[in-house]
Amino acid sequence: MTAHVLDNPIWASLTTRHRPLALGAGDALRYPAAVAPFLGVPGPGLIAKQTLDRLVPEGDTVLLLGPRPSVPPGYRLEDLGLLSQMICDARLPEVDGPEIAPLNEKHADKVLELTAQVYPHYFRPRTIELGRYFGILEGGRLAAMIGERMGTTGFREISAVCNHPDFTGRGYARRLLAFLSNDNLDRGETPFLHVSPTNTHAKALYERNGYRTRLEIAFWSIKRG
Repeated sequence: MTAHVLDNPIWASLTTRHRPLALGAGDALRYPAAVAPFLGVPGPGLIAKQTLDRLVPEGDTVLLLGPRPSVPPGYRLEDLGLLSQMICDARLPEVDGPEIAPLNEKHADKVLELTAQVYPHYFRPRTIELGRYFGILEGGRLAAMIGERMGTTGFREISAVCNHPDFTGRGYARRLLAFLSNDNLDRGETPFLHVSPTNTHAKALYERNGYRTRLEIAFWSIKRG
């Protein structure tokens, strides 16, 4: 059976949409550490030591999705379990609510403050360079946000869907999810996302709002030293 491009989403993204950001060559590519902790490989198999030495600083950890890599001495591979890869095939009902504003460099402190509470390992100082980010601002505070992360031809990953704890229960996440999912569908790009199956609250939110599980995808980490 022919593999689907989303079976290996990090590699697909780093060889297409995010090629200008990619570090490395051959058997592995990664995002700069200040952008994201993700490394992609073209398929299962051993990653050359000289490649990892160049891409993974001493004490650093990178994350992978999909094919199981093998690592040389000096590196530790950890199986982090499975993530649910979910996609949205059709437009979602719009959700009324406050204005949705584009987020940019002037909002960087607010974005990092919010994501530090929800995505402390995944959102980095330059993550906002990966795509478009939007938020709901109330009283000068970032109440909720959403953005785009990985992507390849015809597909765009939805990421950083989060509410500030002071603004939960207002439907902001649903409003942002419908807004950005529909916008991508209108552009001819199928939105997809990744969520831990153990995060039952988030997964149920996505299921109630038009997303379905396409694949349970393997999640790995490689640590140097």
